[in-house]
Amino acid sequence: MRTPCLACFAPIRGEAVPKLSMAMTSTELTPTQARQRARRFRQMPTLRCKTEEDIRDFVNDVGVSMLFPATGFELPNVYQAVAGFAKPQSDSHSDPTNSLTWRTKDAMLDKRWWYYGKLIRNKATLVSLSLFPAFYALSENFGEDDDYLQLFADGKLSVDARGVYEVLLTKGPMHAIQLKRESNFYGEEKKAKFDRAMSELQTKLMVMSVGVAEAGAWRYAYIYDAVHRWLPEQVAAARSLSRSQARTKIARQHLQNVIVCPPKELARLFGWTLAEAEKAVSAA
Repeated sequence: MRTPCLACFAPIRGEAVPKLSMAMTSTELTPTQARQRARRFRQMPTLRCKTEEDIRDFVNDVGVSMLFPATGFELPNVYQAVAGFAKPQSDSHSDPTNSLTWRTKDAMLDKRWWYYGKLIRNKATLVSLSLFPAFYALSENFGEDDDYLQLFADGKLSVDARGVYEVLLTKGPMHAIQLKRESNFYGEEKKAKFDRAMSELQTKLMVMSVGVAEAGAWRYAYIYDAVHRWLPEQVAAARSLSRSQARTKIARQHLQNVIVCPPKELARLFGWTLAEAEKAVSAA
């Protein structure tokens, strides 16, 4: 893998480097801060991602990225990094930005380039393998096959999510169509329940997408596996992190990316308390 060019993210000559701060109560940026964020997000034509390797470098550099632009919060996203500017998302199959974004995401699912799943706000999220242990350390998982039993006993895992997860644990990775059949969720009338169960398992970092299969009416279905089985090294690394250390790592990376983020926004984005967000920033 190529080493990202850190000079690409240096300040423009003559600009002051904005202090990474959570103290502000507004997300309004100064012109300098806006340029710095655009550089981190690669929303500049000279910095845009042109290849799959560029996207890999981008995700490794920012640590956590949405696949597409999201409203209501600030995070880097692959789509606009490919475009090289804050391009509104297009659903057109002929859009070259869409093409490279989707193609790279699908082609690299089985290459273990990153974590991919519905993690942030139940939306498609990519996390670098170096930052993923911090997210996993904040989950309710330890990385054992029977973690889910305690979650279920504590009322933190639904019956439907447990049923789907047990199928994956006992029968191994499988595509969504087969998983629906095996877990008795096949059929249009059960689609919503299956989708909710899968979203729950992904946001709890229990399952993740690991490939694409030519299955179903559209000949396209995600292949899923248990997170601790697919990324064992990252799961093991998470065990050495306390929750406080994990939040500090995530906060440090987030501030490097967005430049400015009020404490309430950080807490809301990652599901922390305000006190936890403030402590993470003070230690970052």
